[in-house]
Amino acid sequence: MQRIRLRYTKRGRLRFTSHRDFQRAFERALRRAEVPMAYSAGFTPHPKVSYANAAPTGTGSEAEYLEIALTAARDPETLRVLLDESLPTGLDIVDAVEARTSGLADRLTASVWELRLDGVDPLDAGRAVEAFIKADTVEVQRMTKNGVRTFDARPAVANLETHSSRADGPTDQPCAILRLVVRHVTPAVRPDDVLSGLRAVADLAPPVPAAVTRLAQGLLDEETGTVTDPLAPDREAAEALTAAPAAAATTPTPEGSA
Repeated sequence: MQRIRLRYTKRGRLRFTSHRDFQRAFERALRRAEVPMAYSAGFTPHPKVSYANAAPTGTGSEAEYLEIALTAARDPETLRVLLDESLPTGLDIVDAVEARTSGLADRLTASVWELRLDGVDPLDAGRAVEAFIKADTVEVQRMTKNGVRTFDARPAVANLETHSSRADGPTDQPCAILRLVVRHVTPAVRPDDVLSGLRAVADLAPPVPAAVTRLAQGLLDEETGTVTDPLAPDREAAEALTAAPAAAATTPTPEGSA
């Protein structure tokens, strides 16, 4: 059985696609592309697809991941192209590797988010960010199926900064762009929770909902604060397997050997 790991996006209006909607669209794409999927056993077999840490509905993403199991081997790049052509524009398959290591989900320990705050002055955003970073605790509330839950959002935030600012179009409306690196903890701290924290510590309240996009997710390097590519170990393992026969072919034969 071959396992393929895919990175896909949620762009434009497709950011409003729920995880369940994406599952249905992806399973239809598997059928259109005639992918030789492995299926689960039991009375209701379903394709063996493992999803990892899906972004919330309404947020864009450049770094969503899943893994599929196949009954016959396929070239990852060929499979990527076929699936990408079978999905609507905005749900784009942008990377594919053969799984040669274990624990993809274990390598998704942090995310990098971009938060676009239209109507917010970058200086005001910078002051709010500074207050958030300096705070020992930032208590926020979230409505759950069991009622309102209060928790500290501060420990999960590895980095938060005003990354850039711009205004689109002919107006002079201010716009602040924040870059957020957040650890995947329990309970999960989402970009909306960080925005609630900015409102709590500095009364920062964007006049319109923030446009949120996940730029990356993977292992967090605590020293540098960067998030590494979770598919890199699979690529490195594939390159090592390819290099091994080539190295063996060029190794000189000792004199006198048979």
